Amino acid sequence: MSEHRILVIEDDLDIANVLRLDLTDAGYAVDHADSAMNGLIKAREDHPDLILLDLGLPDFDGGDVVQRLRKNSALPIIVLTARDTVEEKVRLLGLGADDYLIKPFHPDELLARVKVQLRQRASESLSMGDLTLDPQKRLVTYKAEELRLSPKEFDILALLIRQPGRVYSRHEIGQEIWQGRLPEGSNVVDVHMANLRAKLRDLDGYGLLRTVRGVGYALRG
Repeated sequence: MSEHRILVIEDDLDIANVLRLDLTDAGYAVDHADSAMNGLIKAREDHPDLILLDLGLPDFDGGDVVQRLRKNSALPIIVLTARDTVEEKVRLLGLGADDYLIKPFHPDELLARVKVQLRQRASESLSMGDLTLDPQKRLVTYKAEELRLSPKEFDILALLIRQPGRVYSRHEIGQEIWQGRLPEGSNVVDVHMANLRAKLRDLDGYGLLRTVRGVGYALRG
């Protein structure tokens, strides 16, 4: 899989640039959005592994961003704010934030919290109906029967199962699984998807994998 990608939603460019520097120095890929709306668009289109979210955004409150993200995504959200009250922490955690960091904070604390959230996400079992995927054991079962997959097939399924119903284009799958190293016009993604579909079919997983002609692939949510 590719390096972890973090989306920073922060309207203060000075703070955003400092965060970008700290995160890139630690080996993360970083995207930036300067408003709530731009952040929601990037979260949908760029598929980050984690979001760092400022509350005081110019168009609407960061708490609203958390709510909107939680409607169709379980990716980790760490809130960055100067609002240091118990009531505010309880409110944001109740809306679906995973962690809460008070400004100003030390870069080492931020990086430690980012690592914790990414580690938790990587170790969580993922399921959709009778389909279950264990990232730590790299084990997939369907109706309690093991589905034997190649490493790339496993990675593709892990990508799709995190957002059931969401259609990923061939380009997006290539970027995520092969880090964009596939030559233009390659059919490698299609070959892997055909193999994955056949293995699911062997366990009576008919229709689990959906092909959207001219667009890409998805798991039926």
